[in-house]
Amino acid sequence: MATYDNLPVYKESYSLLVELFRFTKNFTREYKYTLGESIKTETVTMITHIYRANCVKDGRIVHIQSARESVELVRLFVRLLHDLHQVDLDTFIVLNMKLESVSKQLFGWQQNCKEI
Repeated sequence: MATYDNLPVYKESYSLLVELFRFTKNFTREYKYTLGESIKTETVTMITHIYRANCVKDGRIVHIQSARESVELVRLFVRLLHDLHQVDLDTFIVLNMKLESVSKQLFGWQQNCKEI
């Protein structure tokens, strides 16, 4: 089994987290400590579930599903931040591409676990 930090889904989600930390520091005060913190917390939760899914044999699907739910919450937060003019269109597109990549990888992993 690969260590968690070698997993492509982990690398992509970590890259997403770094990107989120970079741009949330520029939010207006009103959103920095509400949506900014929520999106970072949810992304850390997503990465934590990816780590846990890689470490266990039984119950892996539960962690993958939880990570997929976190992806959708982060996607919702990103959409809201764009609508509130906290992220520009280019950043919105980049973040959504990363989210889509993580989502597809988690889906594939989940399907692979179901087949075993």
